[in-house]
Amino acid sequence: MLPEMSRDTAPGGARADLLREARALRTALDTDPAGARSDAVRVVAAARTLGEPEALAWGLRAVAVLHRHDGDPESAERLLGEAARVARRAGLAAVGAWVLASRSVARLELGRTAQARSDAMAALAVVEQHGADDPRVDGLRARLHLQLAVMDHNAGRLARAEARYRAVARDVAADSPDLVRAANNLALVLVARTSYVEALHWAQLAVDGAARLGPALRSWPYLTRALIKVHTGRLAEGLRDLEAAAAASQRAGQSSGEYYLEYADTMRELRLLPEAAVAGRRALDELARAGDGLVEVDARISLAETLLLSGDAEHAAEHAAAARDGARRQRRPGAHDRAVLVTAQALARSERAGVPELASVQRAAIRLAASGELAAAAEAHLVGGRIAVAVGARRRAAARFAAAADLARGGPLSVRLRGRVAAAMAARLARADDRVLAQCRAGLRDLARHRAALPTMELRALASGHGAELGELGLEVVVRGGSPAAVLRWMEQTRAAALGLAVPDDRVGVAVGNPEGASDAPGSVGSAFAVPSRDPDVPDGATPPEDVRPVVRQRSVIVADDEGAAHARRSAWLDDVEPRHPARAVPGLSTVRSALEGRHLVELGRYGGDLVAVVVGPAGARVVELGHVEAEVAGHLRALVFALRRMVEPSSAAAAAASRRSADMRIARLRALLVEPLSLPPDAELVVVPVGVLHGAPWSALHDGPVALAPSAATWMRTCERPARSGLPVVLVAGPDLRGAQDEVEALRSLHPDVRALGSGRSRAQDVVSAVADADLAHLACHGSLRSDNPMFSSVLLADGPVTVQELHRAGVAPRRLVLASCHSGADVAYAGDEVLGLVSAMLSQGTAGVVASIAAVPDVEVVDLMLALHRRLAAGETMARALHGARGEIDRDTPAGFVNWCTFSAHGAA
Repeated sequence: MLPEMSRDTAPGGARADLLREARALRTALDTDPAGARSDAVRVVAAARTLGEPEALAWGLRAVAVLHRHDGDPESAERLLGEAARVARRAGLAAVGAWVLASRSVARLELGRTAQARSDAMAALAVVEQHGADDPRVDGLRARLHLQLAVMDHNAGRLARAEARYRAVARDVAADSPDLVRAANNLALVLVARTSYVEALHWAQLAVDGAARLGPALRSWPYLTRALIKVHTGRLAEGLRDLEAAAAASQRAGQSSGEYYLEYADTMRELRLLPEAAVAGRRALDELARAGDGLVEVDARISLAETLLLSGDAEHAAEHAAAARDGARRQRRPGAHDRAVLVTAQALARSERAGVPELASVQRAAIRLAASGELAAAAEAHLVGGRIAVAVGARRRAAARFAAAADLARGGPLSVRLRGRVAAAMAARLARADDRVLAQCRAGLRDLARHRAALPTMELRALASGHGAELGELGLEVVVRGGSPAAVLRWMEQTRAAALGLAVPDDRVGVAVGNPEGASDAPGSVGSAFAVPSRDPDVPDGATPPEDVRPVVRQRSVIVADDEGAAHARRSAWLDDVEPRHPARAVPGLSTVRSALEGRHLVELGRYGGDLVAVVVGPAGARVVELGHVEAEVAGHLRALVFALRRMVEPSSAAAAAASRRSADMRIARLRALLVEPLSLPPDAELVVVPVGVLHGAPWSALHDGPVALAPSAATWMRTCERPARSGLPVVLVAGPDLRGAQDEVEALRSLHPDVRALGSGRSRAQDVVSAVADADLAHLACHGSLRSDNPMFSSVLLADGPVTVQELHRAGVAPRRLVLASCHSGADVAYAGDEVLGLVSAMLSQGTAGVVASIAAVPDVEVVDLMLALHRRLAAGETMARALHGARGEIDRDTPAGFVNWCTFSAHGAA
């Protein structure tokens, strides 16, 4: 035993009182760190005055721990260094061991792993000298073993970390804070091993224990339980845990950097990439500012992964390289290997990866698998296989693909699907088309089950991106087979799948209260998916951080600005799914031909950069390969939209003429690329199912006959089933601040026998929703606003503000036919996985059978003539496609405004 003495410990003396208060700080830091702050500062001041070294060491340690929780590990290390010197000079070995343990945590956060381990081992040596029953080191042995486990965890030595965590959990008392920490981190190790059932057991143990122990420990268990729930498809529960973790972190006064890191990872898993990038950059900024070098490396890797998925390979490589260097300095091989993987992916994306990258990725994959990071190892093998294909090493590629497929089994959805991709690519190398299709079908079935469990159309559409490559690999095989029926069937099973389900319109969003949290001890490690569940221990009434405050949605339409829209959007994610439309079988060729009733279907797809079309007509079906033209098409579309925008308000006659020449040239070129190779009768009526950027093409201007668009053939066939209903009024709506809108409504009144008109002063959101919800025909003459970054929050402007696509969708608005005489109202946005989101697709998913809308800005006044001609034909009983075709034929295309209106409006659906 090592003796410890202070200058004056006489009972009842000032020093004795100070020592009792100083020693009590150790427990206070675990149970109520915020309340311990003033006591710690007072102890330090009093100890300096009285010259009491033990009290000063305890006080400095407490202040340092609070600095660390404030996101300032540099100051914490400095104060702990002073505390260590005080304890050493006074011969206070046990106090010094506690100080070294705390300094080990601070140094670990700073990325100084060798120094952190040295402090922990030195403290452990003191504990062993004191013996297991010495009250001065009671609990410190378990905490140090826990700390060493965290170091092993961060270094990627998962097997050693797991053994230490299990030992700590076995040895500490049931009410110990260290049990919460060990259980929490053990759950994270089990997640890396994809052992989700046992991981959830330990995470729940941590959540329950933290609730009993007070505010200091609640945040991390919520984050860990959220990770598991998101990975196992329990999205709403996971997101509630994320909200709870954010609230707990705020109440405990903790830095939000790590919270934003977890949030970014969750958004990336859901393929909400803009949100993931914003949160990732915020996490990186806050962690760098706080000097948290350890987690800063994880944040850089996370941001690099997000940027890579977003197509920004250059900046992804920069962040990955910085993370790789940081992980090397910190002696963290697991983080280093993940950074190597992202770097290789970025180079492969830009076709700059070669044999050196293949070797480095293969080494990383082997080490990651050995350490138990199976998901990362599977991705590394898949990347290695791609690089091997690129350099011509087919045998090595096959081996890498096989290893990736094997490791991915049992992982979360995104990892399992990557495993299916790997297996399909191995079969492709072996020219085994049947095996390629088997892997693609299995993966797409798995994705369909996952997608059906998601609460909103937006999340379902984004989730389809996980299966984009499987869809393209399968399409390549069926196109090579040459069967139009097989190609159409394959396209349809991957097309607009998110539109088949709709959530009900009468659920109220979930308000989530705030738990608490903060402590001095090893925290969670790594970059996990953090996400929520409402628990009895979460107190009500507190306000979460501004960026995560939920919105309680009312049964009426909510008018939201950008901030409110973000809150409403997150609130929608917390709903449980209740499918409105059951899943349908993929329509066969004969069924489609029968529904077309003489029309021609043109359904487009893509694989490997090539566009392909299936053409179904009255006399047969064929496959037409359009070739590697998508990039050229995209360029012409951008130039065309720019020219049309200039023609809406030309600066001069010369500018209008130049724009017209550009537009004519682009339309002619688009016809040559997309329509002429199809060899269609010039006046044939078409149903076109676009893909990718082709959703933004002016299809009515590319073909001389009537054209109707649809997200899929199945969706178009569903619009055929909604019959007209007699006795329903035509609803005409004029929005505010739009020249000609009121005149347009007045002019249209005379064309229909039963009209309900809402002028610009009366077109309030609730009145409009109520009027158009079940109308046979509704017409909205309003300003439109496109949100290409978030199409569900594109909006139309009404008298009391903008109403978003999401609000209309969730309110169940579904007139049988809808005319949107507003800018950009038809500009739905395409997503990976053959999905599309926007006002038109939202209306079609709710049951609207026909829509007319514009893909670009339209002239306010001149559009009235087109609308009058359109409505005359609709009143005479024509379909939207035929009525629009006839109305466009009456337009004077020699004027800039007339040409824009002729070019930009399209019909959707069969009504």
